[in-house]
Amino acid sequence: MADKSSKTNKVSLSQVAKAAGVSKMTASRVLRGDGGYSEKTRALVMQKVDKLGYLPNRLASVFAGDQISTFVGVSIPDLGNEIFAQVLEGIDRKLGAFGHQTVLGLTQHTPEEEENWIRTVLSWQPAGLILTGRSHAPRAIEMLRNAAIPIVEIWDLNSSPLDMSVGINHFDAGFDMGRYLVGCGYRNIAYVGTSHDTANAATTRLAGFTKAVEGGGGRVTRHLCLHDTAAYYPGFYGTEQLLASTTDVECIFYQNDAMAFGGMQYCTANGMDVPGDIGIAGWGNLPIASVMPKRLTSMHVPHLKLGQVAAEMMLARLSGEPVVNYRDIGFKLIPGSTVKNVMARG
Repeated sequence: MADKSSKTNKVSLSQVAKAAGVSKMTASRVLRGDGGYSEKTRALVMQKVDKLGYLPNRLASVFAGDQISTFVGVSIPDLGNEIFAQVLEGIDRKLGAFGHQTVLGLTQHTPEEEENWIRTVLSWQPAGLILTGRSHAPRAIEMLRNAAIPIVEIWDLNSSPLDMSVGINHFDAGFDMGRYLVGCGYRNIAYVGTSHDTANAATTRLAGFTKAVEGGGGRVTRHLCLHDTAAYYPGFYGTEQLLASTTDVECIFYQNDAMAFGGMQYCTANGMDVPGDIGIAGWGNLPIASVMPKRLTSMHVPHLKLGQVAAEMMLARLSGEPVVNYRDIGFKLIPGSTVKNVMARG
């Protein structure tokens, strides 16, 4: 049971040292694991730490130069997107296994938010940074280059990164989906997604998708980009808007699986058969795709692995080990049953 003082006041290292009958320097060495003390002393100090409820100020220790930082800053656009939640899980698991802690930042897809977070997190002297995307504000790039710490850019693969990069080629992923749908016999295809003020991976995927569809003799009849999150309900009402204004749509490609699920629910609720009347294709191969009434046609990206690889690259750089400056983790098209194949159409 902790002493009464620990319930009302923050316990100091001096109090721990006094309770253990050692100097403050010895208590500090025990907590840092530096050595130079007996096992009996270590056990006594740790016993007092537990009894008093002492919490070491690791950030202050870093600023004082007492130890190497264990913080790694990680920025993602938002937590509502299951894709980035999986990526973050992969990062946190791997870093945590090696004694590092993640400092999370949410950028809301804007370079201004990212720049502000970078400025703040660099003041905490992190061991390194993991950033989502390859597009950064000029001032952010300047700060990152001056920081002289390992940096991993994730998600949108960059063959010429600031330091290191891991992800996929989103243009190629979009192109493969467009080629597949045209190969299934679809010619009038629409897209439903979200819009952002800056270039992002979804925009790059759409460019690749459009090129493949048009190159295969089809056309993207409409790009409906909503000012909303890429989630279930925007997929539902986005599909309603699209079909109310465009009558010749044979198939819809969505920014992600959550939006595709919303679109499929709208179609079935309004008497349309999928894929008999209209084809549905998503992206990401999220868990929701496997529990839908029909297996969603989608694109698999190993999100958890992406996070793990990013953390592994960071750890290797921090350990002084050689590491390649970019890694392509690949993607795989999942045919599913929400799109008719060319045999069924003919």
